[in-house]
Amino acid sequence: MFKRLAILWTVVRGDALALWRALRHPLAPGWLKWAVGGVLLYLLSPVDLIPDVIPFLGVIDDIVLVPLAIRFILKKLPAALRADIGPRPR
Repeated sequence: MFKRLAILWTVVRGDALALWRALRHPLAPGWLKWAVGGVLLYLLSPVDLIPDVIPFLGVIDDIVLVPLAIRFILKKLPAALRADIGPRPR
């Protein structure tokens, strides 16, 4: 599980930091905490769309779905909040 988290962190580091800044911002909408909680629950949950026992494919769903979900959440933030949290570091 830690290997999976390390791979995911490498993929989504910039977006995760932007999401963290958005969570701590005073203009953060109420739905943001629920959305981030849902992504974390999916990431840490043993229930996946593709089971992890299937070699390679079990990790791919996490590597694809979690970054897409984070990117979707960041795009749905209000424009003022996106401007305040700044550009995503690369």
